[in-house]
Amino acid sequence: MNCDKILDLFRSELVTVNVGPRLFATALEKQGYAAIQVDWKPAAGGDAEMIEILELLGGLD
Repeated sequence: MNCDKILDLFRSELVTVNVGPRLFATALEKQGYAAIQVDWKPAAGGDAEMIEILELLGGLD
């Protein structure tokens, strides 16, 4: 098995995408890593009943 692509990946610059507390991205940045913070929240605040209603009304798009 040729592992060159895997080794290239581990040699490349680490860039993270954080979908969670900003504190995690900040900790990575303080260590010198690039971090992209995504401000994401679940649809309808995560309320399963409201999500079902939204889907019935045409989806979440």
